[in-house]
Amino acid sequence: GGIDGLLHLTDMSWGKINHPTDMLNIGDKVKVKVIKFDPETNKISLGLKQLVPHPWENVAIKFPEGVRVTGKVVSLTDYGAFVELEQGIEGLIHVSQMSWTRRVKHPSKVVAVGDTVEAVVLDIDAKNNRISLGMKQLEPNPYETLTEKYPLGTIVKGRVRNIADFGIFVEIEEGIDGLVHISDLSWTQRIKHPSELYQKGDEVEAVVLNIEMEGEKSKISLGIK
Repeated sequence: GGIDGLLHLTDMSWGKINHPTDMLNIGDKVKVKVIKFDPETNKISLGLKQLVPHPWENVAIKFPEGVRVTGKVVSLTDYGAFVELEQGIEGLIHVSQMSWTRRVKHPSKVVAVGDTVEAVVLDIDAKNNRISLGMKQLEPNPYETLTEKYPLGTIVKGRVRNIADFGIFVEIEEGIDGLVHISDLSWTQRIKHPSELYQKGDEVEAVVLNIEMEGEKSKISLGIK
């Protein structure tokens, strides 16, 4: 009878929508809930999403830690990709959780908006509506098998990827580096800086001196002398 209520964009869906026409069109008949009424201004606020339970209520039961999930990539940021697991529930795949060995500078190098991806639930913070996801966990951690692959004393070949004051980093396979400390470069030469002997890109041979796990990755000590 001439009385309108406003169904705000944020009250249409528990998920993210960009424009009201994503859900509704002029002339549509909808069932809504009155969520606020201001008798002074005669403004009525309406809700559509309030007709269904909040999707995060049972999120820990639906998506327990360690479970595999499938979802659609809905947005990308510099630090990761947001994946919609179901309407209103998104998880973040941090860029560091995309690959064990690849140095992913931006998530767009791995996924694109609209992609359907598989991931593993790493952590749930239901209080703050946050789910942490990982893609690399779908594959075995290659660092855990390095001691079997490269027993102590193994001679490896690799490319000098980086040079620091204290030594050189040698890539022994894609994304996996070992450190040759400056003291392990030569038996006799007094070296002030590794750059006296090596440049980035040089191919070198080295011996595996030690491998130990540090968190998810391994610290690999190499020796050239």
